[in-house]
Amino acid sequence: MAGCPACPLSLSRTRVVTGVFPAGARVLLVGEAPGAAEDAGGLPFVGRSGQLLDTLLAAAGLARAGLAVCNVVKCRPPANRPPRAVEVRTCRPWLDRQVGLIDPAVVVTLGATALAWALGRSARLAQAHGLPHDFGERVLVPTYHPAAALRFGPRGAPMAALRADLGTVASLLSERL
Repeated sequence: MAGCPACPLSLSRTRVVTGVFPAGARVLLVGEAPGAAEDAGGLPFVGRSGQLLDTLLAAAGLARAGLAVCNVVKCRPPANRPPRAVEVRTCRPWLDRQVGLIDPAVVVTLGATALAWALGRSARLAQAHGLPHDFGERVLVPTYHPAAALRFGPRGAPMAALRADLGTVASLLSERL
């Protein structure tokens, strides 16, 4: 994956951000794409969105160190634009393979791009978030991206939904012990 030249994002990236995959991870968080901090450091969710995510995960009783984290596309789109459909399609086999190798009990999609990867382009985050969905042998919990929570502020609907949805994930895990 590190040398993948398959899409135009390979021309503008600093590095491929494959993700973090601790052994035995029961949860996989899937975001949209690496941002500037992630492209520079090579790890997902290390910028402002990642800091917020860490805080909300801890509040829900989920230790980030035990969670797998990756993105739909592995290379940063220029100017932090959303990934284009061709970029998502090109990167999809990488993500599908990662899910198979990690074999998490719960997959959490963060934002609309990740939701579209999992449930198709017709899925709407406002209706799907927080509800457990069948995802093969796994449970899928869609929620908002931490960047949306930051954009709308601490009293905004995305922050409240993200907080509640991560609580749902924690409950699902305790039920599946």
